[in-house]
Amino acid sequence: MKPKVLIIDDDEEIRTQMKWAVAANHEVAVAADRRSAVDTFRKQRPEVVLLDLGLPPNPNDTSEGMATLAALLTLDRAAKIIIISGQSDRENAVKAIGAGAYDFLCKPLDLGQLNLLLQRCVYVSKLERDYRRMQDEERPDMFEGMLGGSETMQEVFKIISKVAKSNVPVLILGESGTGKEMVANAIHRRSSFKAGPFIAINCNAIPENLIESELFGYEKGAFTGANSQRVGLIETAAGGTLFLDEIGDLPPPLQVKLLRFLQEKRIQRVGGRQEIEVEARVLAATHVDLAKALEAGRFREDLYFRLAVIACKLPPLRERGDDILLLAKDFLKRFGTQNGRDGLAFSPQASQAIAGHSWAGNVRELQNRIQRAVVMADDQKITEADLELESPAHPSTSQGTPNGAARCGGLTAASGLKEAREHLEREMVALAIERHGGNISAAAKELGISRPTFYELMGKLGISKA
Repeated sequence: MKPKVLIIDDDEEIRTQMKWAVAANHEVAVAADRRSAVDTFRKQRPEVVLLDLGLPPNPNDTSEGMATLAALLTLDRAAKIIIISGQSDRENAVKAIGAGAYDFLCKPLDLGQLNLLLQRCVYVSKLERDYRRMQDEERPDMFEGMLGGSETMQEVFKIISKVAKSNVPVLILGESGTGKEMVANAIHRRSSFKAGPFIAINCNAIPENLIESELFGYEKGAFTGANSQRVGLIETAAGGTLFLDEIGDLPPPLQVKLLRFLQEKRIQRVGGRQEIEVEARVLAATHVDLAKALEAGRFREDLYFRLAVIACKLPPLRERGDDILLLAKDFLKRFGTQNGRDGLAFSPQASQAIAGHSWAGNVRELQNRIQRAVVMADDQKITEADLELESPAHPSTSQGTPNGAARCGGLTAASGLKEAREHLEREMVALAIERHGGNISAAAKELGISRPTFYELMGKLGISKA
């Protein structure tokens, strides 16, 4: 079959010209605005998109084109989107590249250059798909792009394989940074909804006064500033998978509306009276303790049981044993290649520091530290200093310690591993707060974790801000 191309431009003459230029080697679809573009993309899943940034209702600026770019990347983050722009819009085209577009071409179009770029996009897209498939087939510790040879992660992979075949809701549990969205993506790719979009919504990232209209959409005139109808993210997920991340932070009034959608598969846009049927697979995730949220009345029990038909718990990185170094080496190779620094390796001390670190920010923190180290390291050997980790402590004997047990910060070598880790975490968190004068955002950034995770750690370790 010919690869599919979607052309998005409000100028019919230009659409016709581009369609004529690429139709010999591609199956071509066209759209003139954001809504029709999103609908067509969702149904046809083209390999490549040609997108003009000047679209109605604001053809004289790039706002609608950038919104269309964001909407398409929400449907498929690996989509190859080529921006078509005038010479005067070159700066905006570069901004679009930063927002996730693959490349751009300036008008008037060189049709030979256009076909070469399309050929490259299709080739890269095929390589990416083949690479993911080969990883899964050749490496037993690789599953749908996730790396994990530990027993706990192998169990997670088994759960994904089983639940993907059904249509039941799944609740993914785990600390921030453990890879909950990757699990949701894996379930989607193995499900009967894989041909549809994967729509991820972070319930904690959208302001409370906007989240209802973002989820359910709104009708024209529903409130001040609603100058046109807008399709919500739930409706956009039709035929695919809806992933509700940080569901524990969803405001109580919206929990009622979400429960109704889960029960009836119908929604109403804000300001609308017509019910809209939406068939989508629903997955949810949270890092908070929903049992405590239920007791405190912050989360509805009926919604919890609707979402948690099957629960999948992800282990924190510190409990994944040899996976820590396995992931670290994979990140080092990947970021080294991206930055033109192939052949990088960890020093023995760096490997020990990685294995012994508590990783409060989990995989996200590991990735962050290694990415920084690749950029900042002066030599081919990545050191513990490049990773901003301390050298592993070397136990020493002491006459004042029973049986010659080594002491470190008040802990003996006989102390439990869990106790030692908590002691180290408490020390790191307290020092970070002190260094930044009580500024939690700055302290969290230093440790490579989010503010909610930092507050969660403070509570677990009994640390107050004062």
